[in-house]
Amino acid sequence: MPVERVKREKTLIIKDVGSLIITVRNQKVIVDRDLAEIYGVETRRLNEQVKRNPDRFPEDFMFQLTKEESVFWARSRSQIAILKRGKNIKYLPYAFTEHGAIMAANVLNSPQAVRMSVFVVRAFVKLREMLATHKELAHKLAALERKLQNHDESIRSLVVAIRQLYPVRDHRPCTMFM
Repeated sequence: MPVERVKREKTLIIKDVGSLIITVRNQKVIVDRDLAEIYGVETRRLNEQVKRNPDRFPEDFMFQLTKEESVFWARSRSQIAILKRGKNIKYLPYAFTEHGAIMAANVLNSPQAVRMSVFVVRAFVKLREMLATHKELAHKLAALERKLQNHDESIRSLVVAIRQLYPVRDHRPCTMFM
């Protein structure tokens, strides 16, 4: 299980919240079951509060997974928890974006939900920073590849120019620089 719990004086510490953030529909989200566990409530209670406050959860804050997305998510969670034929997911889970996760802490209004929302925000921020770093590295790599292609063309041109300067002794092509 990616969430490791350690109890100390009634304080629940959850490590590695970032591993619970998944990509669905090109958005980084956390599924209701995981969010409820972080906030120390039952999934049912979290979803009740969401339904009681629909104006606080527009589509860019939260959406419900499709059956296919739910099955994929369930299978990716654990190889042991693979759904068997004929078994269905009883309720389609909800996926919360960063803003939706914070709003959920507000509607739950429990001390643990408020306290843990800080960890959730930090996990989303860290993930965003990592993605930005990866994009920056990808851009630098692409620029380096373009430079190398230009250098290869320059070297080929140089070899052709050198060949033209020297008289040809035999008619075999020089493959040293090719």
